[in-house]
Amino acid sequence: MFEQIAIGSLMMVASVILSGMTFWLLELAFARSTHWLVKPPHRLKLFVVVIGTALGVMAMVTLSVWLWAVVLYLLGHFAGFELAMYFTLVTFTTLGYGDVLMPAEWRILGGLVAVNGLVVFGLTTAMMVEALRHVRIRQIEFLKG
Repeated sequence: MFEQIAIGSLMMVASVILSGMTFWLLELAFARSTHWLVKPPHRLKLFVVVIGTALGVMAMVTLSVWLWAVVLYLLGHFAGFELAMYFTLVTFTTLGYGDVLMPAEWRILGGLVAVNGLVVFGLTTAMMVEALRHVRIRQIEFLKG
């Protein structure tokens, strides 16, 4: 049990670090583009912010899922990598079909995959809202002069 908690905790920390790096890179990109983003017209630029943030978020989620799938596969819990990836995707998104399961003695680790998915999806929502809010506030400030 403690081995599962240790592995799961390390994986969640790695996933949160990955999320933090994604936040940082997106913030850096938007900071470098501030001059362009705040000048009118704004609608197309808000669209660019949403698309850019969504692509960053999708990359972050994809990398987190791949990281979990690789670890679960290397631990030998699944016969093939495709099964490890499928289990990770279904569990990470909390879809939970239940057609592919972890071995009973490792089921706590499967629960930690789901917890990590909830955390990552919460962070992605915050990231998308904050990126749009930040740019929109700067645009309004620019218009006020």
